[in-house]
Amino acid sequence: MASGVRRIEGEKMVDATLRAILADTLGLAPATVATFTDQTALFGALPELDSMAVATLLTAIEERFGVLIEDDDVEADDFATYGNLLSFAERLTLR
Repeated sequence: MASGVRRIEGEKMVDATLRAILADTLGLAPATVATFTDQTALFGALPELDSMAVATLLTAIEERFGVLIEDDDVEADDFATYGNLLSFAERLTLR
C-alpha cells in the first residue's frame, strides 16, 4: 500500500512539474496549462510548440527532473497530447 501511495504522489509531482515546464518553456499562462486534459492536443495544435520548442522542452525536462533523454527515448507521438507527454515524463522519472 505504501508504495502505491508513493507512486501516486510521484505521478502528481510529475504532472505539476510538467505543467510548470510547459508554462515556462512555451510562455503559456499557468491557468491555461492547468486546464489541459490527457486529450489536449499539443504539437500541431499549439502554435507555441514547434520543432525548436520541442528541443527546448526536452532540455527543460532533463534539467527539472534530473534525467538524461536519449534520442531513442523520444517518439513524435509523445508530443501529440498532454496525456502522451505526461506518460513520457513519467516513464523517464518514475522508472
